[in-house]
Amino acid sequence: MLFRTSRIHAAAATALSKVSGKGRAITATLYIGALIVGSLIGFAGNTDINAVMDFIATVFTRLFSFIAVPIIAVSLISTLANLSKNSKGGSIFAHTIFYTLLTTILAALLGAVLFAVIKPANVPAALSSSAADVVTKYESLSYLEHIQNIIPNNLLQPFVAGNVLSILLVAAAFGLGIATMKESKNKEDLISVISGFQELLFILIHWLINILPLGIMAFTAQLVTQLEAGIILGGLATYFGVVISSNLIQMFVILPLILLIKGLNPIKIARGMLPALAVALFSKSSAGTLPVTMASAEDNLHVDRRVSRFVLPICTTINMNGCAAFILITSVYLMQNAGIEIGFDTMLAWVFIATFAAVGNAGVPMGCYFLTLSLVSSMNIPVTLMGIILPVYAVIDMIETSLNVWSDSCVANIVNKTMQGKLPEEA
Repeated sequence: MLFRTSRIHAAAATALSKVSGKGRAITATLYIGALIVGSLIGFAGNTDINAVMDFIATVFTRLFSFIAVPIIAVSLISTLANLSKNSKGGSIFAHTIFYTLLTTILAALLGAVLFAVIKPANVPAALSSSAADVVTKYESLSYLEHIQNIIPNNLLQPFVAGNVLSILLVAAAFGLGIATMKESKNKEDLISVISGFQELLFILIHWLINILPLGIMAFTAQLVTQLEAGIILGGLATYFGVVISSNLIQMFVILPLILLIKGLNPIKIARGMLPALAVALFSKSSAGTLPVTMASAEDNLHVDRRVSRFVLPICTTINMNGCAAFILITSVYLMQNAGIEIGFDTMLAWVFIATFAAVGNAGVPMGCYFLTLSLVSSMNIPVTLMGIILPVYAVIDMIETSLNVWSDSCVANIVNKTMQGKLPEEA
């Protein structure tokens, strides 16, 4: 059978998916309460309490990263290992890639349109030159080196370094390798071990979700403290406005419209994915949020786990709506400040450059910033302005990550509906 499931596996999945309405109301209340308490703590400005909040936030970030790395690998290996000619795995993959590219291209295109309409003002040359030291150490990075680093030189290196793209590559190779093995007891035992490990990880994920309000409180307090420190926008106000506007329009208009076209309720999906969106906002890591994203999709929206555990790890790695918009807007803004003429053909070219560059981004904090920096520097575009953008990027990164996770959720739900009735019955 394609997707082998033991009785324990099925029983665990059923038990985890049964969440009562009362339970969800209590969870929502706890999340709201955590946001309020965290905000009050942040505004209070007590150094000792803030240190405790920073500690808790760091612990949660570490725990999510700890689980995210193996869950990406195990979920993809398990799904690919169980593929056969009649598994519809190829169809799931094709739909995933189509909607990933569609949403990412739309995000880049929206960024281009807003840039052309709003026309963000240039930054004064003196201010730009003062930021040179901030980016000097990154200016030598080559975009080809960024791509080269995806190819691992040993089995453990991607997992130790947390290189999401390398992990995806290794997992895909292992999963497809197992799928092509001849049917034997060794193959069955290997798949059984991988499936068992996957279920163990999901138990750990649900333990983390049970104490998530504590993490949200700490993340909120940390954010409020950082915002109180002040972020000076100056001449970057219009640039900042273009980036944020493109992300918000993609989040609240474009993606909901796609869901509506596919016959899905965006409000229902957003409500079900709220825990993942909250973690994404504060953690600024779509890869770190993956455990909560998968659990929310399966528990709250009842997405078929054969879809969620295949689609979401892939989307977390390559579906970067927020990053595509940031790459385009920032790169064109740097070119404009350098005196390079921006015509229609240039903007159109950057729509595709930004789309495919975003696909190669790692879903980690600041990942898109450094990817953009290495990309434009490899094209000999002056990058000193990135030093001024850096203080603003903390807020951009939060919204970008939320958009990325929201887009992942939309793609997973669309693919899930598309595949309804087409997947074989589970054993």
